[in-house]
Amino acid sequence: MVTRKEDIIAGLRRDLLPLQGFKPVSGTNVSVGLGQINDSFPNASFPIGAIHEFISSDTEDSTATAGFIAAVLGKLMKNGGASLWIGSSCTVFPPALKSFDIDPEKIIFIDLQQEKDVMWAMEEALKCDSLVAVVGEIQELNFTASRRFQLAVEQSRVTGFILRHNPRNLNITACVTRWGITHLPTILADGMPGVGFPRWNVKLLKVRNGKPGSWQIEWIGKRFRDVPIITTLSQEQQKKTG
Repeated sequence: MVTRKEDIIAGLRRDLLPLQGFKPVSGTNVSVGLGQINDSFPNASFPIGAIHEFISSDTEDSTATAGFIAAVLGKLMKNGGASLWIGSSCTVFPPALKSFDIDPEKIIFIDLQQEKDVMWAMEEALKCDSLVAVVGEIQELNFTASRRFQLAVEQSRVTGFILRHNPRNLNITACVTRWGITHLPTILADGMPGVGFPRWNVKLLKVRNGKPGSWQIEWIGKRFRDVPIITTLSQEQQKKTG
């Protein structure tokens, strides 16, 4: 039987993935439900037990990013467990986490004054295999620190989210992914008051052994969904006429 060159290369890539932090998840299967975005990841699955880096340039983007992370976190925690959210000031309103199917008491918030203390707490938390995930809010992240984080989660299988607020330098890191999240205007049903479901512009800027891309998604009915094309077109028309 003749083996094609493409098959050999695909097999080598599969063999290399565990060596680069993409290890299969043991036990109960966890699906984040990101739809088309999953096609950009190795094995078409959101990397668990890896470090994900998120870049935000202002407060508005940081808020949108925190919402997106909370939605992913809710999926990771659907089978139980607890997570840590570490930063220098708590910007998350805990009761709002219920919108993302998270019991607020399952998230432990840790506020520390110095960023170096946040980094230390993050590294120690990422080593704790009894946690589901750790979210850290910092500004700067060098390669050495990111490598320590990645090595920690490869052993513990904890998933790490690093939310970088307006970083001065977008340097190379050892994180498996780098994301950019911005908000989209919500759409209300005709005649309905209030605030619509969260929507985001999602950019996967970098992904190890994957394919970067951009999407528009929303959170509705406790799940992610692609923003309908007709809605996207109407938003563009509003911008042109506004």
